[in-house]
Amino acid sequence: MAEAYIVAATRTAGGRKGGRVRGWHPSDLGGAVLNELLDRTGVDPAVIEDVVMGCVMQVGEQSTNIARNAVLSSRLPESVPATSVDRQCGSSQQALQFAAQAVMAGTMDVVIAAGVESMTRVPMGLSVSLAAKEGFGVPKSPRQEERYPNIQFSQFMGAEMIAEKYGLTKDQLDEFGYHSHQRAIAATQGGAFKDEILAIDGLDAEGNTVRHDSDEGIRYDVSLEGMRGVKLLREGGRITAATSSQICDGASGVMVVSEKALKEHNLTPLARVHHLSVLGHDPVIMLEAPIPATERALKKTGLNIDDIDLFEVNEAFASVPVAWLQKLGADPERLNVNGGAIALGHPLGASGTKLMTTLIYALKNRGKKYGLQTMCEGGGMANVTIVERL
Repeated sequence: MAEAYIVAATRTAGGRKGGRVRGWHPSDLGGAVLNELLDRTGVDPAVIEDVVMGCVMQVGEQSTNIARNAVLSSRLPESVPATSVDRQCGSSQQALQFAAQAVMAGTMDVVIAAGVESMTRVPMGLSVSLAAKEGFGVPKSPRQEERYPNIQFSQFMGAEMIAEKYGLTKDQLDEFGYHSHQRAIAATQGGAFKDEILAIDGLDAEGNTVRHDSDEGIRYDVSLEGMRGVKLLREGGRITAATSSQICDGASGVMVVSEKALKEHNLTPLARVHHLSVLGHDPVIMLEAPIPATERALKKTGLNIDDIDLFEVNEAFASVPVAWLQKLGADPERLNVNGGAIALGHPLGASGTKLMTTLIYALKNRGKKYGLQTMCEGGGMANVTIVERL
């Protein structure tokens, strides 16, 4: 089977809800990432064979195939097609896997995988709330109700169920959230994100143009005492807003090419895609899927958890990566080494290639070889991608 190589990876810094990125139309935000990938590689825009872009809320400004609209907002020619992917939080990780599969199958040589989400301009759940307002129903069907009677699918409840199942305390989750901010602060101040972030113009609180080149959600004054004082989201629960991912605006992307394209376009690979897979799991506990998905991926590759140098496990809620660490027996010092979504934000459809970008540069900066990325997804699914830094 042919190999798939990542030759460029970039992301915007995360913008807080109503923050510095609020003035960007999501198509333009996605288009800016596409342009940056062209700039980083010097590839002729006309050789891009497809753009696969993740986006969760495909409504309003993100409707009518946001991927194609991003292409038309970029300097890619009209000949470049594009398609939008919704695998919930794993949408752009799936975009990467689709791009890699096309290259590995030999049907394409140069593909861009990307993601975009403006949670300020297209709020989470907007498609459902608009449909309900107009009397067009809800996603759960009568046959689903027969299979899962009187059950409301909820990511928040799934996070609480995971905490209960794995015996995780609120203190453990608070400590994890605190360390997410601490690592993000150290990474930002140490320049760890410098090479991966695409700096763009943003707006300050007064509407003046400012440079947006650092993640806006990091709390530099964070304290463990402060984390512990945040109100529980549910009485008797263990999750708070401080141990949940932040609403975020952002875009990200990677360019995936074949060995043939490496030679033809004189490209230097950053990483090779070593493994890709996806797994469905219990939609009620929902967010536990990264655990069996990782176990299966390691079995299929013949690797063990200690063979992996760095992990990116999306911090949708603190209970997800903490349970993952506990069940896999992974080294916590290798997990989300530059912080995660609790500190940096979770721009839904953009998070997949965002995490991959951070993983690749973390491997490079630390001189490490193998990286594994996984994330929980609505509906009870998880993608796993393993890359080898080159």
